[in-house]
Amino acid sequence: MIHLEVPAGLSTVVDQAHLTAEKLLRPGSRRNDRAEHTRPPELDALAPLADSLNTAGGRASATAEVRNGRNLASVLGIMELCWGDAGMLLSLPRLGLGNAAIASVANAEQAERFAGKWAAMAITEPDTGSDSAAIRTTAVLVGDHYVLNGEKIFVTSGERADAVVVWATLDRTLGRAAIKSFVVEKDSPGFELVRLEHKLGIRASDTAHLRLDNVRVPRENLLGDPEINVERSFAGVMQTFDNTRPLVAAMAVGVARAALDETRTLLAEAGLTIDYDRAGPRQPAAVATFLDLEADYEAAYLLTLEAAWMADNARPNSMHASMAKAKAGRSATDIALGCVALAGSLGYSEDSLLEKWARDAKIMDIFEGTQQIQQLIVARRLLGKSSAELK
Repeated sequence: MIHLEVPAGLSTVVDQAHLTAEKLLRPGSRRNDRAEHTRPPELDALAPLADSLNTAGGRASATAEVRNGRNLASVLGIMELCWGDAGMLLSLPRLGLGNAAIASVANAEQAERFAGKWAAMAITEPDTGSDSAAIRTTAVLVGDHYVLNGEKIFVTSGERADAVVVWATLDRTLGRAAIKSFVVEKDSPGFELVRLEHKLGIRASDTAHLRLDNVRVPRENLLGDPEINVERSFAGVMQTFDNTRPLVAAMAVGVARAALDETRTLLAEAGLTIDYDRAGPRQPAAVATFLDLEADYEAAYLLTLEAAWMADNARPNSMHASMAKAKAGRSATDIALGCVALAGSLGYSEDSLLEKWARDAKIMDIFEGTQQIQQLIVARRLLGKSSAELK
């Protein structure tokens, strides 16, 4: 059974992450937002924190049947760090989305060999959009190396990371079954940074367009099973999302809580008291609106904890990961914009971080699978339909 309080064994991780967010991330948030494509000076000091999030977890519950482990530790830590600055969270060394991919599908030898690397993840292409199964980047086995050719866009940390987990197909004619993921070192000949994107939000992080021109990758850098299995191959690669989508949901929850905390302070300064013992309609309109936003936040928070807890306890969480990501992504956007509206002119100006959080929140509803894709996944699971039957 899932418990709603923070496990005692993870309280240190949460406290450390919150202190870092409060003392290091939040003070530089506006500066790093304005200095897009400039490496934030805080990154070097943050590396030890990323390592602690990667190694946190373990058994923290009272029974052998229940495990609170790395997934729950990660989402709780990410919530705190994104309360500080979501763009900086995405810039943390050795805590990239590619690292989650390696953790999901790498064998023991690969996990050990890539330990300590900062790995980005490259899936999206100019012509694929949300359809990850339609990627066109190819990987051809030549001797002891795969030769990769193609382009990848919207690669978070694509410039700063040490390596990139690239999704490519071994055989386009076999569709999604032939898609595999490869760890590509950034200094590989033919691996080119085309440009960095200018973005609405999360500006402290770098988002890259990459090109692979006959890039040679050792065959042992293919993650997971190299065999093409029509029944299981793509499912194995997609398992990455079951781990990463709760992390993105956690990012959204952290941004939403930051906006709520700031707005609660502004309401208090305006002389408005939030009375949790009275029904919303019996309180001032601004307070009633705030209570609605706060309830939306609680739902997103609990769904995120559930998806991470299920992963820690080896329970299939694909649908729950999509539910958490869909709810949190949409809620963060609605909450941040709602807080901007409640704050009036202050919420729309750069005198407050509310306008920045409103910009940052939108990407949570888009990357790692859009809102519409998450709803489609949930519908397929609930109705027992395949991707061919329900599009």
